[in-house]
Amino acid sequence: MKKLLLLSFVLCSSILQAQLPTSLIKPVQRVFIFDDYEGSLYINSSLKDASVIDEKSGTFQAKLRYNIYNDAIEYKVNQDLFELDKRVSMNVRIDDDYFYYCNFETTRGQERSGYYILVDLNDSYRIYKRYSLNITEPQKSKAYAPTVPGKLTPELTYYLEEKNMILEIPINKKELLAVFSDKEDGLKSYIKKEKIRLRKEEDLIRLVSRYHALKNMDTSPSRSLLSNRDRNR
Repeated sequence: MKKLLLLSFVLCSSILQAQLPTSLIKPVQRVFIFDDYEGSLYINSSLKDASVIDEKSGTFQAKLRYNIYNDAIEYKVNQDLFELDKRVSMNVRIDDDYFYYCNFETTRGQERSGYYILVDLNDSYRIYKRYSLNITEPQKSKAYAPTVPGKLTPELTYYLEEKNMILEIPINKKELLAVFSDKEDGLKSYIKKEKIRLRKEEDLIRLVSRYHALKNMDTSPSRSLLSNRDRNR
């Protein structure tokens, strides 16, 4: 009976370890330099149930986590650490977040490749968010006083995407109205009437939807949300 249980355990372990084909992962080293810092390199430090969908290989189930510092999705087999190959043909769901590796371009023509999380999908545009890591270095205090530890703080930036071109959506009201200045009056009234809070993701989605609606009322030939803004700045 014990041999049977052991065999079952070994088989189950083998199945779990074979969930992701080697063609989708590569070995990496763990980042140690921030071990004494407050905060985390990850959205969630623990590995979460996830799905990996690759257009060529198929769909796989695994436990994954997103490393903000390395902009990588990590996978473990026993004590060995791997990361998913970064390719546009693959997307990953971790909990309720859908990660896409994208090769975007800003409205100024700058490349912005990396993992983006899909927030809202529309026929004309998409809204993504992306994590970055704010690193505060440790502060050496005077003699006999404790050193102030370093700190890792995750930060979110939202983007409006249309035809592979992205524009940052500020969460500051003044900056946002400046970005969408062609519909400033309409958006200002909408923010006041609907009591929009820009730091609330659902409200930000509603505001972009309102901007899209206002653009559709426009009689000009181009109704692109991004137009060619900032290209000539």
